[in-house]
Amino acid sequence: MSQQSINIRHAEQTDRAAIEEVLLDAYGQYESVLPSPYWEQYKSNILEAIDAGATKARLVAELDGEVVGSVFLFDSSELAYGNPELDIQSPIIRLLAVSRKARGHGVATELIRGSARLALEWGAETLHLHTSDMMDSAVRLYERLGFERAFDKDIVNGATLVKSYRLQLKETALLEA
Repeated sequence: MSQQSINIRHAEQTDRAAIEEVLLDAYGQYESVLPSPYWEQYKSNILEAIDAGATKARLVAELDGEVVGSVFLFDSSELAYGNPELDIQSPIIRLLAVSRKARGHGVATELIRGSARLALEWGAETLHLHTSDMMDSAVRLYERLGFERAFDKDIVNGATLVKSYRLQLKETALLEA
């Protein structure tokens, strides 16, 4: 891939197959880490999310005219996870994905920046996400971009601690770039 600029835009219906391909490629790295039944359930959940009606926005990243990344935004923990008790009433990003061949080009950062801009346009003060230690490179990225742990919004899924992170939109340097 050449070093052309990354284009972040709202996904269109015609992007569905490309989004599925990016998600399966990006999250496929965990197939060898997770026990088979967990991987199959995880994969099924990912595929179901592509068409979920609760998604407020879907963004895609293009590099050299090809969709190489995507992210989904939800209005609340109830819409993102079916978990109103978590009481997150601001945008949540889910399923941030960058195809393996496009990693290292800043695609994830631009998808997060685009998500933060949208959340701010919607009047939000914070942007949330959840992740686990299995996704250690993602955790490092989130922390580098200014996300802080939101311990009170963690989720326990079986034996897995799903850590919550929050970005203060009005204070972040991410939107100054």
